Amino acid sequence: MIWAKEECLSREELEELQLKKLQKVVKRVYENVHYYNKKYTELGIFPEDIQRLEDIQKLPFTTKDDLREAYPFNIFAINPKKIIEVHSSSRTTGKPVVSGYTKKDLDLWGEVVARCLTMMGIDENDIVQNTHGYGLFTGGFGIHYGAHKIGATVIPISTGQSRRQIEIMEDFKTSVFIFTPSYGMYLGELAIEEGINLEDMNLKAIGFGAEMWTEEMRDKIEKVFHAPAYNIYGLTEIIGPGVGSECEAQNGLHISEDIFYPEIVDSKTEKVLSENKEGELIITNLEREGMAIVRFRTKDITSISYKPCSCGRTTARISKIKGRTDDMIKVKGVSIFPSQVEKALLKVNSIEPHYQIIVRRPNLMDEVEIKVEASNELFFDEIKEMVRIKKVIGDYIENETGLRFNVTLVEPKSLPRSEMKAKRVIDERKLH
Repeated sequence: MIWAKEECLSREELEELQLKKLQKVVKRVYENVHYYNKKYTELGIFPEDIQRLEDIQKLPFTTKDDLREAYPFNIFAINPKKIIEVHSSSRTTGKPVVSGYTKKDLDLWGEVVARCLTMMGIDENDIVQNTHGYGLFTGGFGIHYGAHKIGATVIPISTGQSRRQIEIMEDFKTSVFIFTPSYGMYLGELAIEEGINLEDMNLKAIGFGAEMWTEEMRDKIEKVFHAPAYNIYGLTEIIGPGVGSECEAQNGLHISEDIFYPEIVDSKTEKVLSENKEGELIITNLEREGMAIVRFRTKDITSISYKPCSCGRTTARISKIKGRTDDMIKVKGVSIFPSQVEKALLKVNSIEPHYQIIVRRPNLMDEVEIKVEASNELFFDEIKEMVRIKKVIGDYIENETGLRFNVTLVEPKSLPRSEMKAKRVIDERKLH
């Protein structure tokens, strides 16, 4: 099932369309956004210099710091009076990024999410239970608009009310569940506690995103809920969820290339990389009115393939996000990502997929502790079995990362749960 004809254009047709849209968007930001006008003028770059798609490489990158400096509305490419909805990124340091939408932008948002949901096999007959937040976070509204676009019924339950989530799923005959991976696993635990057989729910599909995950985590989610789980990708700075999604093949995320122009660059050299080379994802908005962001550095690490998919779509696919350049932690000179640790943990049956990585530097050397929840059976088992499992965990992690972690098994359900993005790493080192 394919939603839009643009998903099946030939590479030549698609690139011709992308060039026309790129030329228009560069001209528009040059004329309407002070930030871009100043930046391009300083570099001696002008809209007429974009004659080929490759010419996009002449343009500078846009970073999250650039968008923060434009807080709240100075990056808009249109009269702010035409902005009818605003969203915002989470505020971790400094000012958040504000994302503004015109009526056309909201229609566009619904369109790209509709494509994603259709890739998952969802149609007008489905009931979508959306646990993403409906506040300034883009997740809830994006899924909502897309589900409405395809004619599905939406349960806008948002985050929280976790036991109520399970009751609603059972009573309303939910066929599609949308959640973050960590929250989904938590809901699965609650369902089992309530004595509910999730296999009887007859879920058709699960849509998940908004945080890092591993194939092992996907497998666990699919086994718990007895339904295929598809990754949805998006960013507040670009539009929200809907930039890309997995199809039935679950072999990479299709990017709506007629709407978003993707590039992969080497984070250090900033040079564009070729197909299937791993690097940082850069995205340019080709259609959006309110925020026509050009060459945004997502900090997400992935690769791209232009090979047509078995589903019939010809749009480029990015591989599963390996991590973020700002999530990577360096310990004893070794770069590690939480996803590597999660992959190791999910090979061990006697523990739960809830963990925290704590990095300390008590003296001159880094120390890494990982707290992992034991299963109920293991926690009340003999000490020697817990010692054995700790060694197994340590060995698996060392095999994945090259580092030896101090493993601490903690009581089931003792680590904090998150209804949004799980906080996996606590770095207690004073590095500055």
